[in-house]
Amino acid sequence: MRTVIVTGAAGFIGMHTCLKLIEKYKVIGIDNLSSYYDVNLKKKRLQILKNYKNFHFEKMDICNKKKLETIFKKNNPDFVINLAAVAGVRDSINNPGPYIQTNLVGFGNIIHLSRLHKVKHFVYASSSSVYGGNTKKIAEETDVVDKPVSLYGATKKSNELIAFNYSKLFSLPTTGLRFFTVYGPWGRPDMALFMFVDAIIKGKKIDVFNRGKMSRDFTYIDDIVDGVINVLNKPSISKNTPYSIFNIGSGKSVKLMDFIKEIEKNLKISSKKRLMPMQLGDVKRSLSSVNKLNQWVGYSPKFNIKIGIRNFVDWYLKYYKIKL
Repeated sequence: MRTVIVTGAAGFIGMHTCLKLIEKYKVIGIDNLSSYYDVNLKKKRLQILKNYKNFHFEKMDICNKKKLETIFKKNNPDFVINLAAVAGVRDSINNPGPYIQTNLVGFGNIIHLSRLHKVKHFVYASSSSVYGGNTKKIAEETDVVDKPVSLYGATKKSNELIAFNYSKLFSLPTTGLRFFTVYGPWGRPDMALFMFVDAIIKGKKIDVFNRGKMSRDFTYIDDIVDGVINVLNKPSISKNTPYSIFNIGSGKSVKLMDFIKEIEKNLKISSKKRLMPMQLGDVKRSLSSVNKLNQWVGYSPKFNIKIGIRNFVDWYLKYYKIKL
């Protein structure tokens, strides 16, 4: 049985990715269980994963190169999926230190060890944030992305450049996935869907930035995981530079106010809105072209916000034992 190291395994995307992988692989999950958001939520995700014999967890920080090297030597991974990162566009502006450490130093550690241990494919999380202030309606992988509007976006673009270098110099197969606004059950508490549902149920006002004049390419977690798994099994075939970058989104743009209406519909509660100006580091819209990923692995998103929001609300009410 082949072995996959997944960093950020206790995270939202990490947990769902591991659940899919353990059907066919031995999975070594790595996470430092940072307190960026509710650690109990991360521990609950891990409890589910630990029920599977193919899953083994190591609590550690990818910035700890010595300990990370021990894990590589012990497990001799065939593949690595790097999902560990300090997330959040807005916090990166005011608190850059952790982003530089984890997203740059930690990333450098794990890609270097992947090269030394001759990993067959190094897959990593990039982000739609690399597009920054791109004025194009639809974001494509061929767009110039050298003007990020947040430090978080800058670290993700840096990851892509480092990966290109390792593919070019050492023929390490690397693939970066630019995730577009991922949502679904077990999602992050700092993301819009979680915050909106939480506030509406508690009768609190929700902050609606740019007075609601925003749109997002909301991508359901199951579609994301399908893309990650399919890409893992199909690295670039280029001999000189086995390097790929793909958008991974829904390919559809949803207005923020329509997103909120769908939440209200599922909760059967009207929201109280606090209309706010645009936030520093944020963008008014996002929309991905997923044609490249479709051509490469047949990626075709299946979930719309009606299904996705309903699934999240059902999970939220069950997880927090709430009866409306």
